[in-house]
Amino acid sequence: MLIVDNVCKSFATAQGRLAVLRGVDLQLPAGESLALMGESGSGKSTLLHLIAGLETVDSGRILVDDVPLQGRREAELARWRREGIGLVFQQYNLIGSLDVAANLAFQARLAGRHDPAWVDYLAARLELAPLLARYPEQLSGGQQQRVAIGRALAPRPPLLLADEPTGNLDEAGGERVLDLLLELVGEAGSSLLMVTHSARLAARLARTLYLRQGRVQAVEA
Repeated sequence: MLIVDNVCKSFATAQGRLAVLRGVDLQLPAGESLALMGESGSGKSTLLHLIAGLETVDSGRILVDDVPLQGRREAELARWRREGIGLVFQQYNLIGSLDVAANLAFQARLAGRHDPAWVDYLAARLELAPLLARYPEQLSGGQQQRVAIGRALAPRPPLLLADEPTGNLDEAGGERVLDLLLELVGEAGSSLLMVTHSARLAARLARTLYLRQGRVQAVEA
């Protein structure tokens, strides 16, 4: 479903070009899960941004269903972000002016795939049904993260990208959120690529890939 082929990415700094990714390769078949680990600055979040079409590669290729992201116009990339992927970030990024119910439905409506029964099911599974009329500022961190997961999965995206989705939660809360994430990803039929610093959480996914200094160092089954 997803192929990253010899991808390189650098950024301009006052000291010159800084190479962040130096020939990264990975494959993520449909319906599988992959954890991406590495030290800060190893390029994990940059790789997610490239896959999401938020940045462009310097060289190499990113293919989705054998179709490259490179060369797509911005309108096509925006459509990819609406319909092809779900995004879950550490900082939640909920819309403060919308209540929980509207936040949950937001991405699915943008994608033209709003299914009220599925959204209601997500709300129930994520223990959000009693909170649908509340606004993000009225929620705990764990509740906000569950809303973010539900919003990302509401369109049933082929690919879910999660960047430290439990990073702001305590250990027990993080485990609970990851349990729900993995269960619902499976029910949605999505592939999952998750960035995490936690080897314990990474071990819950099917495979783990390590980035060190912008290169793939090891892959574990």
